[in-house]
Amino acid sequence: MKPTGSAKARRSAARLAAVQGLYQIDLAGASSDTVIHEFARHRIGQEQDGEEFVTADPTLFADIVRGVQGRLAEVDQHLGGLLDRQWSLERMELLLRAILRAGSWELLANTAVAPHIIINDYIDVAHAFFAGREPGMVNGVLDKLARTLRAAEMNAKPAGKGDAS
Repeated sequence: MKPTGSAKARRSAARLAAVQGLYQIDLAGASSDTVIHEFARHRIGQEQDGEEFVTADPTLFADIVRGVQGRLAEVDQHLGGLLDRQWSLERMELLLRAILRAGSWELLANTAVAPHIIINDYIDVAHAFFAGREPGMVNGVLDKLARTLRAAEMNAKPAGKGDAS
């Protein structure tokens, strides 16, 4: 099946799928390779309930899932330093934790993509699942992390439309 959607839309869809995959890993204890294989065979690029969706970028999807799992202690350490008791990782809802982990890993490892693009995509993912304060919290945490890890980029003027996402 031919991929659908623009390159930017495909990367955004990969971020959404990666969050779903990380949630599945957290919930069911599946391995990252099992989840990646299952998504590749049954979800990415497939019709869902008769609807055709944007095809997630399979490489970015796999990179995020494997990257988070491979650097989980480091990702959680960065997040733990930014969260208060109300939002601690241990008490946090699994889906929200998956969003923050994916966004944090990308800020750490996916330095080819501007931080604001990563942050905005994960805010959009949070809005897809939450109607309360969670999207604002995702914004605040990822913004703080980006200002720590990628200060020069965060303080620079926004680039033009040619940004990779």
